[in-house]
Amino acid sequence: MKIAQNYKIWFSMSIAIMIFGLIMAATTGVNFGIDFTGGTLMQFELGQEFTVEEISKITSEFELDADILHAGPEEKEVIIKTKKDLSNSQRVEVFEAFKEKYNLEDEAFRKAEQFGPSMGEEIRNRALISIVLAAAGMLIYITFRFKSIKFGAAAIIALIHDTLIVLSLYAILKIPVNSPFIAAILTIVGYSINDTIVVFDRLRENLKYRKKETHFEIANTSIRQTLTRSINTSITTLLVIGCLYVFGVESIKEFALPLLVGVITGTYSSIFIASPVWALSNSLTNK
Repeated sequence: MKIAQNYKIWFSMSIAIMIFGLIMAATTGVNFGIDFTGGTLMQFELGQEFTVEEISKITSEFELDADILHAGPEEKEVIIKTKKDLSNSQRVEVFEAFKEKYNLEDEAFRKAEQFGPSMGEEIRNRALISIVLAAAGMLIYITFRFKSIKFGAAAIIALIHDTLIVLSLYAILKIPVNSPFIAAILTIVGYSINDTIVVFDRLRENLKYRKKETHFEIANTSIRQTLTRSINTSITTLLVIGCLYVFGVESIKEFALPLLVGVITGTYSSIFIASPVWALSNSLTNK
């Protein structure tokens, strides 16, 4: 199993997804959620349990394409977020539909807000700063720990790969990008580097005892030795996140979905991207 030597295959697959995602983002745009586009937020107290499907049937009558969240101490309130800028009369019209369906009083209309995309811009900017600072810190730490900047550079390339792949898949599949997505991306960065360091630890050990082997051969050996651990860890993590996605409420699903994609991508990059990049960089510099 020559994983490292077949780096051209793995690199080509990833680059193809990124290019396709970039083309989709440039031609049809990214499906930004309300946090980034602005819109209207309404909160109603229904006084009873409800499902997202029930609320969606009502909001679909007004073509709101709304994000629906449970709220309140007993989750008997609903928050409806739509990208549309609804006037006061339109908001009242929506509430009247809920009022009739759930036999509500006027006091059940808790609040309504109009907001612009500035909040989304702030979240995006803070997320970018966080990722840059985290990447810089990881580069310094890994370089210091493994006494080679090539380890650090390979790990950072794998992190960038994971982030771009997730973004590309969201652009291709037109999945809404919102605040939970940003939080999930930051979580993915931490998870991915952990998996990569496990492989790098084995690489460092094998470098001491396999001096006659090439860097690609050492990389292959290290990947084989850690493969079972990487797969088992990812499967157990995916089971938990999968349960959150299947059984969780809408706000949890928005966070769990990018995590599912990110864990798969992070496992892939630690095996097929980080180690081959390390082996390739050493092979090129030693020529």
